[in-house]
Amino acid sequence: MTASVPKVLQISVEELRQVLAANSPEVQLIDVREPAEISIAQLPGFQVFSLSEFDSWSENILTQFDPQKETLVLCHHGVRSGQMCQWLVSQGFSQVKNIVGGIDAYSGLIDPSVPRY
Repeated sequence: MTASVPKVLQISVEELRQVLAANSPEVQLIDVREPAEISIAQLPGFQVFSLSEFDSWSENILTQFDPQKETLVLCHHGVRSGQMCQWLVSQGFSQVKNIVGGIDAYSGLIDPSVPRY
């Protein structure tokens, strides 16, 4: 018998653009990419929690973020952020959304000034 994988909602980069424009304090933004990736390209408002540093921040996630608020998670293409979303749901987060296509899609479809790598 396998454990059920929590269902994770998704958000498009077009929807992300609207969220960023609204600049709502009710939305939490998490970027799970690595420091080297962040140095190339990043979006305003995102807090960085690199997956490779999971052990250093995972125990404090519930004190740093409100599990009841909308939480959007970003990575390069959407795979690592999807993993983070599943973990957040398992920790009791109720409004987690994975950003489909990640920062690469955001650069390609929304803002070409964001460097691609």
